[in-house]
Amino acid sequence: MSQSLITRRKSFLLRIIPVMLCFFAMGFVDLVGTASNYVQQDLGLTDAQANLFPSLVFFWFLIFSVPTGMLMNKIGRKNTVLISLVVTAVSLFIPTFGDSYLIMLASFSLLGIGNAIMQTSLNPLVTNLISSDRLASTLTFGQFVKAIASFLAPIIAAWGATTLLPVFGLGWRVLFVIYAVISLLAISLLAATSIEEDRPVAASSIGQCLKQLGRPFILLSFLGIMCHVGIDVGTNTTAPKIIIERLGLPLEDAGFATGIYFIFRTIGCFLGAFILRAISPKLFFAISVLMMLVGMSLLALCDTLAPLYTGIGLIGFGNSNIFSVIFSQTLVYASDKKNEVSGLMIMGLFGGTVFPLAMGYAADAVGQIGAVAVMTVGVLYLLYYTLKIKKI
Repeated sequence: MSQSLITRRKSFLLRIIPVMLCFFAMGFVDLVGTASNYVQQDLGLTDAQANLFPSLVFFWFLIFSVPTGMLMNKIGRKNTVLISLVVTAVSLFIPTFGDSYLIMLASFSLLGIGNAIMQTSLNPLVTNLISSDRLASTLTFGQFVKAIASFLAPIIAAWGATTLLPVFGLGWRVLFVIYAVISLLAISLLAATSIEEDRPVAASSIGQCLKQLGRPFILLSFLGIMCHVGIDVGTNTTAPKIIIERLGLPLEDAGFATGIYFIFRTIGCFLGAFILRAISPKLFFAISVLMMLVGMSLLALCDTLAPLYTGIGLIGFGNSNIFSVIFSQTLVYASDKKNEVSGLMIMGLFGGTVFPLAMGYAADAVGQIGAVAVMTVGVLYLLYYTLKIKKI
C-alpha cells in the first residue's frame, strides 16, 4: 500500500469519525420513548398525555426542517450541525433541574429542535465525504451508530432508576446527563475537523423548497419518511405498554421491550450497510416492509412474551433501513437541490408527532391494539411505496 493511499485513508477516518459521533448524538432523540414512559409513571399521566412528549419532539421537525435547509445554504452544513449539537446539549441538561411536566416539555421541545436541525444538515454533510454509489450504505452505517444510542437509552434509564436514585437523586434522568456530555464531545471533535463543502450557486426560498413536494417521487418519499418515523417512535413508546397491558409486568421489566426493538434495529442497520452493497435496495426495502407487517400481526394477535418479543424484533429489523434507502435515493434523484430536499425529508419526521397522538387516542379508546392498528396503516403505505418506485 502506497504512502499516499495510507495518508488519504487516515485523512478520511479523521473526518468520518467525528461525523459518525454526530450520528450517535442524533440517536439521543429516541430516548423520548423511554423517558415518556417514566414521566407517565412518575406523574400519573394517561396514554394521550404521555404521548404528547414524543409528539412534541417531532412537531418541531415540521417547523425547523425547511428553514434549516435555507440556513445550510448560508452558513454551510458543518456549522449548521454544530448549532444543532449545542441546542441538543442544552436540552439534555434541563432535566437535571427536576422532572416536572413543564421541565420535561421544555427539554423535549429543545431536543426536537436540535434534532430537526441535526438530521436536516448531517445527512447531506455526508455527501461531501462519500460518493453517490456508496451513499445508501454509508447513511445506513450512520443509522447503525445512531441506533446504538437508541438501544442504550432504556438500559441506562433502567440502571439509573434502580441504582442511582439513592445517591444522586436523578434516577432514570441520569440518561440525560450522560448523553449531554457526549454531545459536548461531538461538538469539540466536529469543530476541529476540516470538511470541504460544495455550496449552492443560488439560495432557494422556503416557497421554492416546498414546491419540490409537487414532484411525485419526492412527495411519495416525504410520506414514506412520515410513516417510517411514526412506526419507529410508536413502537419504542408502545411496546412496553403492550407488555404491561397483556402480561402485567412493571415498567422496569416491560421497558426491555424497547431494548429488543433497538437491538434488532441496531443489527439491521449494521447488516444493512453490507446487504445494500450486495442486493437491490428496492428488494431489501420490500423484504424489510414485509418483516414489519408480520411483526405488527404478532403484536395485534399474541399475548405471550416470546411472540411479542419476536414481533417487536421483526419491526425493529425491518424499520432499520427504511430511512436511509428513502433518503439516499431522494438526494440522488434531486442532486441539484440536496439542501432543500433534505429539509423536506426531515420535515417528514413530523410523522413522529402525528402517529403517537393518533395512537394515544386509539389506545385510550380500545387498548394498545388500537395503537398497533395505527402503525399498521403506516406499514401498508410503505408496501404501496415499494411498488411505486421504478428504480431505487
